[in-house]
Amino acid sequence: MSTSVALITGASRGIGQACAIALARSGYDIAIAGVSEPKETMERVKAFGRQAFSTVSDVSQPALHDTVLAAVRQRFGRLDALINNAGIAPKVRADILEATEESYDQVMAVNLKGPYFLTQKVARWMVEQHQERPQDRFYIVNIGSISAYTASVMRGEYCLSKAGMGMMTKLFAARLADAGVYVFEIRPGVVMTDMTKVVKEKYDKLIAEGLTPIRQWVQPEDVGTAVAACVTGQIPMSTGQALDIDGGFHLRIL
Repeated sequence: MSTSVALITGASRGIGQACAIALARSGYDIAIAGVSEPKETMERVKAFGRQAFSTVSDVSQPALHDTVLAAVRQRFGRLDALINNAGIAPKVRADILEATEESYDQVMAVNLKGPYFLTQKVARWMVEQHQERPQDRFYIVNIGSISAYTASVMRGEYCLSKAGMGMMTKLFAARLADAGVYVFEIRPGVVMTDMTKVVKEKYDKLIAEGLTPIRQWVQPEDVGTAVAACVTGQIPMSTGQALDIDGGFHLRIL
């Protein structure tokens, strides 16, 4: 029996790297697509005895998606899971009354447009594979955010992109269930990554004061563990589900 293969976008560090490691630990071979060569991630994947492959590509450019998938097909001959992880924050946190069209277009291209059309192409391939191997199950996991429902007026384009990803998850889940493709969204809370370094002091204080019932930062490994659960069948009879990995932030306690 061939080893399952996962494609992860943006896995050189942070959440993407944690996902790659968790999936390798779970028995997946790993393909990575990103704007830089994820050397450290690949080494850590190989340490689990799994194959690691990368292709340098920009997820925001749908014209490049065919090249990525052709490389994965040539290397592994199959694709069992897609993890839409690549994402960016606005370069400048600007009030929505001042935010620029350039920033909006850039964030939406990376965070929503690119994943939408990559998922479309991956889904077509997964449908073909399901016809060939109807006993197999396939998975798509979108890395969303609590920003899907939490208004941050200094980064409106980011919030809109994550809200859109939430609906994207539901759409593909509804379309693909009959083809044995199950779609999940992971909504991390305040995660300790490069993206949050600039606001670490602010969130250290908020978390200590009870912003989240579990008064700790979410770690990338927490997200990786949740993704691994999704793609190893540990969440049965579910699709289109958003999983809150946020320390309980979503409870909205009074």
